[in-house]
Amino acid sequence: MIQTVDFFPPIVDDPYTFGQIAAANAISDIYAMGGVPKLAMNLICFPSCLDLKIMEEILQGGYSKVIEAGAIIAGGHTIEDNEPKYGLCVTGYAHPKEILANSTAREGDILVLTKSLGTGILSSAAMAEILPEKDYKVMVGMMSHLNKYAQEAMMPCRPSACTDITGFGLLGHAFEMAHGSGLTIELFSDHVPALPKALELAREGVIPGGAYNNMGYLEKDVEIAKRVPLELSDVMYDPQTSGGLLIAVPEERVEELCSRLTDKGEEAHIIGYTKAFDGKSIRVL
Repeated sequence: MIQTVDFFPPIVDDPYTFGQIAAANAISDIYAMGGVPKLAMNLICFPSCLDLKIMEEILQGGYSKVIEAGAIIAGGHTIEDNEPKYGLCVTGYAHPKEILANSTAREGDILVLTKSLGTGILSSAAMAEILPEKDYKVMVGMMSHLNKYAQEAMMPCRPSACTDITGFGLLGHAFEMAHGSGLTIELFSDHVPALPKALELAREGVIPGGAYNNMGYLEKDVEIAKRVPLELSDVMYDPQTSGGLLIAVPEERVEELCSRLTDKGEEAHIIGYTKAFDGKSIRVL
């Protein structure tokens, strides 16, 4: 049995969409551990000054993603709060021998990422009302997309380790994998997928505070080559909501993994590899 919990304040204006994103984000940890979600409990904080119709729409959005995941909602808990917050406590299952951790990568593994980066930057732009509608739709579509299909694609390939990319950004979660596994991860900056609008906004200085927190936390463990554009390194530190899976897979299985992801309609980006620890946990080339 795998259990996880996550909830947060709205990052979009539409209540239904907020419910979908929060639910997809909460469920993601189950997929990152190789499990299948089965049961969810709603967690909601709600101001008494808001129409209960808004709460209903949030819960309906969350319900839609739980059903898509093949799980059921078995209740939950609501409290009054000055700021709305929503998420889920999720229970999933996996065979003990198939549970994945973020600390079991092996030397020589190839790293595959299943979603492009930059949703934190786009969210900041949306809150400042400077994000074009077409880019807003891309952001919402990415954050509300379940990692269910990426999990289904990766499991037959017997990955060594896996994590989902959320608040610590790509570099933060890659550091957890490298440090936990006692290895160095080298990332190919030219292969790291970033949303074009995120790079543009980063060049203009639209960076969420969480990215700077990540930079400060990782400064001693990450080395970024001078050739890497500043806006791309900013995107790699960018905190994601409901980001993709970072999968460490043996080299002989990477082609199969990418093929299976593509067949499922998922992104499949080979962004780096693991090697023996050389004094830095992460090197961006």
